[in-house]
Amino acid sequence: MKKVKFISFLLVLMLIIAGCANEKSSTAQPKTTKVQGEKVEMTISAAISLTDALEEIKGVYESEHNVKLTYILGGSGKLAQQIQQGAPVDVFFSANQDWMDTLEKEDLIVNETRQDITGNKIVLITGKSSAINYKSIDEIAADDIEQIAIGNPESVPAGQYTEQLLQKLDKWSTLENKIVLAQDVRQVLTYVETGNVDIGFVYESDAITSKEIKVLATADSSLHDPIIYPAAVLKDTKHEQQASEFVKFMTTDKAQAILEKHGFRK
Repeated sequence: MKKVKFISFLLVLMLIIAGCANEKSSTAQPKTTKVQGEKVEMTISAAISLTDALEEIKGVYESEHNVKLTYILGGSGKLAQQIQQGAPVDVFFSANQDWMDTLEKEDLIVNETRQDITGNKIVLITGKSSAINYKSIDEIAADDIEQIAIGNPESVPAGQYTEQLLQKLDKWSTLENKIVLAQDVRQVLTYVETGNVDIGFVYESDAITSKEIKVLATADSSLHDPIIYPAAVLKDTKHEQQASEFVKFMTTDKAQAILEKHGFRK
């Protein structure tokens, strides 16, 4: 009888030990799942002309990758200067080669990750109800207009391209006192939309976002430097692998299709 009781006691003890082990296993499992499910947060510093395309790409990319993207948008020059001053950025996406070249010379980017992603066109725009009907940029005359909006050439690539083309057309000196400098290309668009200026120069990708303007003419690409948008991973990133994967994704057919949809041309 004592032997039976002893065996029963052992069985109960084994069940208790097994139960504790299962409980420990079940409480540990969620912790492991939580760690695996943590998203890597990345900051992308990008030319403001990319706003709409990048917002669509964000949804696609985050649904396929364990990351959360945060964008800092603005003029490429100002963004590059922020990076020079130590802004915590994982990827820089410029609207021209010059600012990327500057960061490369200062050893701030991972050179082997640099990729030319896409391109664009400069267009001349006016308000939807405007009576201005230029057929080409060469037709612009100082007597016809009060003000022209362009991005500040010192920090906004679109403004730099605009200055180049107006110089080549021998228009810059006669129009310079009519020019209003904007902090980025989207501000140029706003100035034209609201009628604060008569005409403005923006990227083709910006023009298609607005129903309040009309495109008068597209600049001949021979009148300015090639419009190329490079991207690269910053050396100070804590997520070099994930940042590199994002830059590579921007060269894929899926990303390129979204960029083309928003008016960009490689």
